[in-house]
Amino acid sequence: MKKIAVLLLVLLLFLVGCGNEEAVQKSEQKPENNPKIVATTVAITEIMDKLDLPLVGIPTSSKKLPERYSDVKETWSPMGPDLEIIRMLKPDMVLSTKTLEADLKAGFEGADLNADFLDFTSIDSMQAEIKKLGTEFDRTKEASKLNNDLTSEIDKVKANVAKKKKPTVLILMGVPGSYLVVTEHAYIGDLVKLAGGENVITNQKVEYLASNTEYLQSANPDIILRAAHGMPAEVVKMFDEEFKTNDIWKHFDAVKNNRVYDLDENLFGMTASLNAPEALREMEKMLYDN
Repeated sequence: MKKIAVLLLVLLLFLVGCGNEEAVQKSEQKPENNPKIVATTVAITEIMDKLDLPLVGIPTSSKKLPERYSDVKETWSPMGPDLEIIRMLKPDMVLSTKTLEADLKAGFEGADLNADFLDFTSIDSMQAEIKKLGTEFDRTKEASKLNNDLTSEIDKVKANVAKKKKPTVLILMGVPGSYLVVTEHAYIGDLVKLAGGENVITNQKVEYLASNTEYLQSANPDIILRAAHGMPAEVVKMFDEEFKTNDIWKHFDAVKNNRVYDLDENLFGMTASLNAPEALREMEKMLYDN
């Protein structure tokens, strides 16, 4: 009996020791990097999906968002996210874009929210942000694959247009009631440049300028692109009325030659997105197919 008792005691001590060792091993393991992120734009939400990252908040949008986020809380418009909803989600990071920083930064700071404004003004800057997000959230492999896929498609278009004669292009960005001229520093200007077009507006540091039709006529572009933002149907009507009633437009070669194109807002947004290769292919058609 004594031998049995000793054996049981040794066995008990052995089991306790193993349990303690396992507990120590568990305590030494690092927690999974799984931060709570709110994406406030469609483009960012789609990138988060490709990086295989969960979200606690997504924008309210008429566009179809990735299925994995179907039950995620909506935070309203990218231009005016609901700060109270976002605060209730207690995120570690809120992601928006630099084009909205001037309008949103103070509100995020006032709500004590940690926000990062991503630069999507060009495809290159978007790819740099994808790489940064991959590093920050332990998704370097996914980020690298996504960027490689984008580069492969973009390079095809660049190769197609490399030896073609570069058309001159005027880009107009319309909002209900007015319109601006788009420079190469805005996303659509970047698409024109990548597709081989030459923007008639040069040597500028800003993305948009007030329109001066007399100056634009002297530039006399081969092609005019009209982009709508906000309420596209209303903006297209505004453009049509402007081109019909303002006599100066009929003197543009682009108008005479029927080289005026309205850009689909779903494809040509204010900022870069993952549909950039498709937008670039469509831009190529407009610049060269006539």
